[in-house]
Amino acid sequence: MEVCFSPRAAGTEKECARVMIAIRDSLDVLSGKWKLPILLALKFRTYRFKELSRTVGISPKMLSKELKELEMNQLVQRTVWDTAPVSVEYSLTQYGKTLRDVLDSLAKWGTQHRKRIMTTSKLEA
Repeated sequence: MEVCFSPRAAGTEKECARVMIAIRDSLDVLSGKWKLPILLALKFRTYRFKELSRTVGISPKMLSKELKELEMNQLVQRTVWDTAPVSVEYSLTQYGKTLRDVLDSLAKWGTQHRKRIMTTSKLEA
């Protein structure tokens, strides 16, 4: 947080602190290796548990843990169907759908970053 309080940032300390808190809150909800890939998969469609596990490439135990956290944060909805055997589907909630632009922006930035790094690496070789 000290970065916010440099002499050049005079007068913006409160704004910087407010933004830092917002970023930390966002990272608390979305951090980890699996949350963003799960949300990205669910951005496109509803999945059953096993197919979501295969699509994302995550173990069932880890997927279960991550989905519980995403449900707790109201980003993912779990729907249980009364079938034999019981079917469970996962989808984004309306609130979870508000992350679509964030996911799109991250993907766009990641693509540009990869091109930049690959171009820089080739120039240095």
